[in-house]
Amino acid sequence: MTRITETFARLKAEHRAGLVAYVMAGHPFPEATPAIVRALILGGADMIELGVPFSDPVADGPTIQAAGQVALGQGVLLPEVFSIAKSIRSFAAQAPVLAMTYVNPIFSMGYEDFSRAAVEAGLDGVIVPDLPAEESGDLLAAADAAGLSVVGLLAPTSIPDRLQKVCAASREMVYYVSRLGVTGARASLDDELVSNLSYLRAHLPLPFVVGFGISTPEQAARVAPHADGVVVGSALVDAVKDARTPLDAAELALQFISPLADAVRQSQGARP
Repeated sequence: MTRITETFARLKAEHRAGLVAYVMAGHPFPEATPAIVRALILGGADMIELGVPFSDPVADGPTIQAAGQVALGQGVLLPEVFSIAKSIRSFAAQAPVLAMTYVNPIFSMGYEDFSRAAVEAGLDGVIVPDLPAEESGDLLAAADAAGLSVVGLLAPTSIPDRLQKVCAASREMVYYVSRLGVTGARASLDDELVSNLSYLRAHLPLPFVVGFGISTPEQAARVAPHADGVVVGSALVDAVKDARTPLDAAELALQFISPLADAVRQSQGARP
């Protein structure tokens, strides 16, 4: 059983949703990322998304775009991301770690080489926002052979038409984009979110996590009863951007994640 499947089984047994924390690899500086991840796990994060810096991140809003540029400016490319992932895996034995990237870096490296390197680095899966299910066959074949889970994305506009197609192109879990547009903290969640999540719970055979725009404990608590996992990204990236040492970064990450983890754990959210 993989770390992803084990985590969702544990969450189901605990009758709750999980908390997924997004971190940009190499932001605000490369040495900070493992310290941030360690603090996030200590503070209650169940799963980690490790962002891969990219020059044209079409799904990301200003906060994550800026973080990626900072990391790129420090030379953080795929080999450095894999090195960071290895460092994380050295202390995070059980927590799933998934790369969130774009298809260009994967294609440039080669699907097979990327998938093998990702698994060797300790990554459990990959999320590729700009790779449609119809075009994912080559990556799926390479990832399946290497033991890397590909996670497909659903959006409000893809329910119900593309649900089965995206599910067929996903392994172990699906990522639901809670709103139209790019990543970024929002003051409120879209009105139709709960009804869409209810539809997914009734029709989607895989566990699903919900991201894009969730930034506060209150928002996390609203989503958690209707999903298998809640993703927080931009607000976390913003919370650690001014850290100057790994210790600073860890303290800022812990302060941010703990209230979110408490909110999610207190909301009964696991699939019955």
